[in-house]
Amino acid sequence: MQIPLQITFRNLDSSESVEARVRERVDRLARFKDRITSCRVAIEAVRRQKVAKLFRVRLDITYPGGEIAVAREHHDAQAHEGIYLAINEVFEAARRQLADKAERMAGIVKSHEVPTHGVVDRLFPHEGYGFVRMPDGQEVYFHRNAVVDEGFAGLEVGTKVRCEIAEGEGVKGAQASTVRPLGHDLPPIERMRA
Repeated sequence: MQIPLQITFRNLDSSESVEARVRERVDRLARFKDRITSCRVAIEAVRRQKVAKLFRVRLDITYPGGEIAVAREHHDAQAHEGIYLAINEVFEAARRQLADKAERMAGIVKSHEVPTHGVVDRLFPHEGYGFVRMPDGQEVYFHRNAVVDEGFAGLEVGTKVRCEIAEGEGVKGAQASTVRPLGHDLPPIERMRA
């Protein structure tokens, strides 16, 4: 860090053990994201009626191109555990935010594969399986349990389906993890058009 860690206590005496916990958590963040330029931690005790003690922890982190501010509160339930829980929660939330920002900066984007469409090509109702012909000509095996909403009985050769293909191959080649007849998830008017 370019600017030394700043720890501030409000409405409570400073504590070496609390400071040690904060430094430990900052060290974990520094290993995670070594580009942190400054870190400020404010720990405050808030006394309210009917609540023994409430601890509020605020964490402000700056790094090139951005800043993260996180705050958490915790009640002092059991022998000063509240302050440590609040510290852990605020640093964990900051760690998640730093991870998300680092992934975005690195160009890592989480993507979900879009299910592909196909047509039931062969069907073996008594055996409980069939095959879907995909647009690229690939034939994908499916078991009756892969068909959503117990829709296997309603399938016929030529039925249009949305098909999610499982990773790896089964005994019969590519295998569908989910098969959804297209007419089942459309409103009634759209089913007539499909």
